[in-house]
Amino acid sequence: MLDHWIGSLSARLWVTTVVALAAGLTALAGLLIYVFDRYPEQTLGRREEIEIVRNVVAGVRFDNAGQPVSVQLPEHDAWLFQAAPGELKYRVLDASGTVMLASSGAVGGGPWLTSAGLAQASGRIVRQSIGGRPFFVATRRVEGGRLSFFVQTATSARFVDALIELKVAPIPTMVKTVVMVAIVIFGLVLPLTIYRVLRPLREASRAAARIGPSHLKTRLSTSGVPTEIKPLIDAFNEALARLEKGFAVQQQFLAAAAHELQTPLTLIRGQIELQPEIEGKGLLFREIDLMSRQVRQLLHLAEVSEAQNFDFAEVNPVGVAHDVLEYLTRKADARQVRLSIEDRHAAPKVRADKGALFILLKNIVENAINVSPADGIVILTVDSGSIAICDEGPGIRDEHLPFLFTRFWRAPGAQYDGAGLGLAICNEIALAHDWTLTVSSQAVGTRFTVWL
Repeated sequence: MLDHWIGSLSARLWVTTVVALAAGLTALAGLLIYVFDRYPEQTLGRREEIEIVRNVVAGVRFDNAGQPVSVQLPEHDAWLFQAAPGELKYRVLDASGTVMLASSGAVGGGPWLTSAGLAQASGRIVRQSIGGRPFFVATRRVEGGRLSFFVQTATSARFVDALIELKVAPIPTMVKTVVMVAIVIFGLVLPLTIYRVLRPLREASRAAARIGPSHLKTRLSTSGVPTEIKPLIDAFNEALARLEKGFAVQQQFLAAAAHELQTPLTLIRGQIELQPEIEGKGLLFREIDLMSRQVRQLLHLAEVSEAQNFDFAEVNPVGVAHDVLEYLTRKADARQVRLSIEDRHAAPKVRADKGALFILLKNIVENAINVSPADGIVILTVDSGSIAICDEGPGIRDEHLPFLFTRFWRAPGAQYDGAGLGLAICNEIALAHDWTLTVSSQAVGTRFTVWL
């Protein structure tokens, strides 16, 4: 489970993204804290000064003649000017510098700016000494009809420092909290996003898993697949096309070779029968018959490997089972093996190719007859969801089980003739029908089961 999670693309994306986000937010938070700590007046202090003068400008009220008559401030700002008149002041002046309106702490005294005129100071914040103490003086122009007036605010350096201290102190804690909350929320939401983004890949993976010898015409869809992954899907589809072509060529060769060999073998057997002087005809006939059987199996293998060769219909498996036993009765009698069939629960019809089902059961039952001892019994059981064939032979060694359905494989020391194609044909038929073919050893003999 852990290895799967470590190797998962989703897990890697999640870890990489969360780590990158955490690193980025940590770096940004560190930069903000550094800037606020090293340059507080240029950041927070200057912002407060601009906000104060802007509120005073917005609060200036004019009469019908365009003369300023009052300053109406928000409740919070008005309280500040009243509570700290020596630290926070404002004035409204005309173009000549005459004070028209002023806060309680700004009445009297000389001009706040001595080195520059009002027009030149407009829009600027200047550090200036007032009454022997440092202040930050901000000047803004305000229009009253056809006349221009100027608003000046003076904020003591001590007052600015106090405001900065109040605002800077909680910033590190706030930044850390925000960073942690952002990382947690992002980490929880990101898996859902990754799951949705990777959905086309999962669908392509499931489609690829369904591709087998009988589904080589299937191609993976590139709909919704990320651009970076499309070349991989296209390459896989091209590989499937080449595989399909090669498989078709192989099947055509098998069919053609088997078909071309069938007639010469028949002619050879006939010629031998007509030549009385030939000795050892029995051995020759045995070899020719074995070769003919192998040719027939090659034809069957070529046929069952192509899905279009199947003719599916509703088939009664019990009837097919009886046909198989009837067909192999002579072979069983010759080997003194008894065949038996058990029909349980009135097995329902299945959708299948009747001829293919016959070949599948015939091959397994024939193998069971070959391995059964004299006076042994082969039982064919038809159930509602399976068909089982049990024999009383020596059984199959565990190390041979993985090779049973491999083409041309024969168990070492096999006592009967064969090409090793019978079970491979059965497996191809089962795959074409989406059935499962299993084999298990019993206390006596072997049990093959076709799960329908």
